[in-house]
Amino acid sequence: MINKLEDIKNKYDRLTQSLADVNLINDMENWKKAAKEQSRLEPIVNKYLEYKKALDAQAEAKEILSDTKDNELKELAQIQLDEAQENIAKIEEELKIMLLPPDTNDEKNVIIEIRAGAGGEEAGLFGADLMRMYKMYASNQNWKVEDISINATEKGGVKEAVFSLSGENVYSKMKFESGVHRVQRVPETETQGRVHTSTVTVAVLPEADDVVVEINEKDLKIDTYRSGGAGGQHVNKTDSAIRITHLPTGLVVTCEDERSQIKNREKAMRVLKSRLYDLYQTQADEEYARMRRGQVGTGDRSERIRTYNFPQGRVTDHRIGLTIYDLENFLNGEIDHMVEQLRLADQTRKLQQSE
Repeated sequence: MINKLEDIKNKYDRLTQSLADVNLINDMENWKKAAKEQSRLEPIVNKYLEYKKALDAQAEAKEILSDTKDNELKELAQIQLDEAQENIAKIEEELKIMLLPPDTNDEKNVIIEIRAGAGGEEAGLFGADLMRMYKMYASNQNWKVEDISINATEKGGVKEAVFSLSGENVYSKMKFESGVHRVQRVPETETQGRVHTSTVTVAVLPEADDVVVEINEKDLKIDTYRSGGAGGQHVNKTDSAIRITHLPTGLVVTCEDERSQIKNREKAMRVLKSRLYDLYQTQADEEYARMRRGQVGTGDRSERIRTYNFPQGRVTDHRIGLTIYDLENFLNGEIDHMVEQLRLADQTRKLQQSE
């Protein structure tokens, strides 16, 4: 591990030096790549320097213990040695996690698809609650939110909602949200106060770049139709809505959020590329698919991952057994603690698998 850490530190030092080079500064594209890589390595280098400092403290304490006959000095040295050894063990575990291979998708933007499951109108209403939760979380993270396709219900819920989140390391945090979300609460339409259980499915897709997914126009069937919705001058007046069918796979994407047919087509293509990327990546690598199903936080979309219980004011993630008794703030986008615990559990499992 020491050799690997030394190589990383040397690379970091070279990158730091090169960022001040005039030739690289004039090449802004490569300068940004170098700066991004330096930023990625910096936490590892800082932790390694902390590790070396603890090793030096350990060596110093051992030397004092072996050379001195002063009992008071020996006592102080023993305290220093105990602290250093405790720090070394702790930092080693942190470094092992930091050295795990990163998910190649972690830095990508995402497309989120929310669909009402069992529970009728109540499932649609909870789907709208989840969409609001993710958008508020995105606001807290300074991410950009863009609606792609919202199929609303008459009572303010959503049958299906598709939107994108873009910013820094979006997929690394949002990837843990894929799966079935279950809600237990008394619906507004319930006259006898009975608690109902409904479900909503969430899919988080890393947004694919053009270089990753190539689509042949001959493989597409593109239909236009008139937008539907809550009314207004534009609704049902022009054929601006788009439906794209990818013939080889049968994937269908619709978008009617924009007034412009061109913009709707662009958004629909973004969703199609991301769905194809997700499909091809899974098909091309069976081992990846197996690991994905096994890892904490990336659960299969048919798996029940979380329960939101309104009578008890709690939210429970079933993958890691974590319950938070602050449902109101959680649904207001304060999901950082849950995301962090899922990330740590995922890293711990990967570390165990690597060993």
